[in-house]
Amino acid sequence: MKTNVYIDGLNLYYRAVQGTQYKWLDIDALLKKMCPQNTISKIKYFTSIVSSRPNDPGQSTRQQIYLRALRTFPNIEIIAGHFLTSKVRMPLVTPSPEGSNTAEVWRTEEKGSDVNLAVHLLNDAHNKDYEVAIVVSNDSDLGEAIRIVTQDINLKVGVVFPAGAIDSRTGTRYKLRKSQTLLKYASFIRQIRPGVLSLSQLPNTLTDANGTFHRPPEWQ
Repeated sequence: MKTNVYIDGLNLYYRAVQGTQYKWLDIDALLKKMCPQNTISKIKYFTSIVSSRPNDPGQSTRQQIYLRALRTFPNIEIIAGHFLTSKVRMPLVTPSPEGSNTAEVWRTEEKGSDVNLAVHLLNDAHNKDYEVAIVVSNDSDLGEAIRIVTQDINLKVGVVFPAGAIDSRTGTRYKLRKSQTLLKYASFIRQIRPGVLSLSQLPNTLTDANGTFHRPPEWQ
């Protein structure tokens, strides 16, 4: 059946490939391995553009190289949200007896990706652009959009749960708690595991209209 895929890019990164050697992910190959019965028509990849930080000056460059790699696929469309950084005062967990019980911190929030994903999922359903949709995310905020498609529009929506990333702070693998909201409305579910990630990697060298480029050396 004609299938469109809607990927929460940051959720996929932080819950499937962060801390692993599988960041150079071939999304098209991954989906074909996980859902071989579906005819993948379009893949919409929702993300936000990161800015490098002092402790990781190459972060932005690596993301841009990866997005360039995704653009070599004619069926992949990248839809970008943005990050909002603001200075806020937050309570301290263990305040000093002599000092303030709050501190000013920079809070960075990702804006737009989940809303953009939900809007595209619904709009494409109303336009009969797919027979089946697949959502790659574990974000419960997408539950209502999936419910509308499955219950009101009567189309199937499968949910692919990212799992397998390693917590960079502790070195332990995340234990995935699947969103009960998504489970409630999904027509079918899959879970990304390390084995299929290892089999779904892009070639180390790729070429586009601007020339040849390579997998980031930090991701080798």
